[in-house]
Amino acid sequence: MTETPHLDTEALTELQEVMEDEFDVLIQTFLSDSEGRIRALWQALESSDEESFRKSAHSFKGSCINIGAPRLGEHCFYAEQAARAGRLQDAGDSLRAIESEFEAVTDALNELLQR
Repeated sequence: MTETPHLDTEALTELQEVMEDEFDVLIQTFLSDSEGRIRALWQALESSDEESFRKSAHSFKGSCINIGAPRLGEHCFYAEQAARAGRLQDAGDSLRAIESEFEAVTDALNELLQR
């Protein structure tokens, strides 16, 4: 089984072609919004708000898939499923994985923007 990549380069290439000059703005917006989403996930986890956590993880998952960050999207999916199953106590590990993967995605996207 192959490991899901940090970035889906094919999806990003298509997105870059469609967005043209606005591609950099889109990426920067995604990165900025993602930081807020991660903070919201931590807040929901700390307040044991399963519904808010699930909704935030679900929304973040969609953004990740749309931008071409499949592994980050997978981590969000696992976090969402933990909350959906009432296992918010298990979501902390998923959230730490989200943070770690987000760092890798941020580095990869910033490298892409510098080309």
